[in-house]
Amino acid sequence: MVPEVDAVGLATELKGPNPPRLLDVREADELEVSQLDGIVHIPMGELAERLSELDRDSDWVVVCRTGGRSGRVTEALLANGFTRVRNLAGGMNGWARAVDPSVAVY
Repeated sequence: MVPEVDAVGLATELKGPNPPRLLDVREADELEVSQLDGIVHIPMGELAERLSELDRDSDWVVVCRTGGRSGRVTEALLANGFTRVRNLAGGMNGWARAVDPSVAVY
């Protein structure tokens, strides 16, 4: 099972003293619709060749539209030695519904 955090939990963590880093694995055109501040953007299809850009010692939350792609990326990161990585359950659409209704759902 993939470790997850829900949108409300993530919102709380982002306000805390040690917020996680956010890895958004959506395509560039999706970022035009919605995105969280401070993301690292690596589209899912580019992850394998860009793993070296990610700090293995950081606490990561992986984000996509609904949580499916980010769940697969979370699994891939865990398989590649990342130990502090979680999936945003429900993705950006879940964030919009639970935390910030001004974020577009698509």
